[in-house]
Parts: sequence; structure tokens; C-alpha cells
Amino acid sequence: MRDVAAHLTIGARYPLTAVLREAARARGNFDRMIHDSALREARLPVADIVANLRSIVGSRRTAVMTTPRESLLDVLVHGQDIALALGRTREVPPEGARDAADRVWTMRIPPRPWPLPSSRLVATDIDWSRGAGEEVRGPIAALLLLLTGRPEAARVWFERAGAEQ
Repeated sequence: MRDVAAHLTIGARYPLTAVLREAARARGNFDRMIHDSALREARLPVADIVANLRSIVGSRRTAVMTTPRESLLDVLVHGQDIALALGRTREVPPEGARDAADRVWTMRIPPRPWPLPSSRLVATDIDWSRGAGEEVRGPIAALLLLLTGRPEAARVWFERAGAEQ
């Protein structure tokens, strides 16, 4: 959880010079750069990580070469990573999840490190559907987790939606 929380603060805090330094350390490997920089930031005391999270609230600054859509995607998905690891429920605004799901669906740069599901995804709480094949229906938050390679986390949302219907 520390790694994820630390990762969420990097984009809004690292200037271009820091990003270039991290890219050089990672020998140009984008995924490795993200991973390694998050691990370094996670070594900070918890109070500093929390302060860094609080310092970016309301910030419009995005990570180098990204748009606000990637920031939204990070906050929604990694927020779920943290909440589910703690056994908590964290509501996700359906409109935001729809925008993040659209971003994942069309993502080319940076390339997705996971494949898209080979199904037709249909949101049950907002107007959204994508794909072809066997239909998978559920809350857009669950579909977003599927799209980002988190089938176990999505299952929690599917189970909760089934219990509510």
C-alpha cells in the first residue's frame, strides 16, 4: 500500500528533471521507472507519504507526457487497490470510471501491459459498453478493474452488485 500511495504522488510532484533522472536509472524502461521510483518514495516515513498525498489534492499538474485522464485512471484504480487490500469499500463515481475505462480501451501510449478482455463489457450503472464476444455485465467500476488487469478485485464489485440487485 505504501508503494501505491507513494506512486500516486509522483506525477504531480516530479519535475521534468526528476523524470529524466528516473528514466535514465531505468534505462528507458517506462514500467521499471514507475516501479522503481514508487519503491524509493515508499521508503519515506508514512507521515511524509500522507503529506505528499495531501499536497496534491486539487492539483492540476499531471505526470510528464500524460493528460488528466491518466491521473484520473491512476486515482480510481489505485484507490481501489488500496481500499480492497484494507478490506474496505470505496465508492467510484460512475462518470469518472466511464472516462477512465474509455482511456484504457483506447490506450496506445503508454502501451497497456495487460490484454483487453475478449468479451463484450456492458456497464449496468451508466451508459457504456465496449468489445465483442460473450457479454460481461456489471458496475463500471468492476469493468474498469477488469480492463486494468485486476479480475480478482473486479470480482468483489461483481459480488457486491449481485447482492444489491
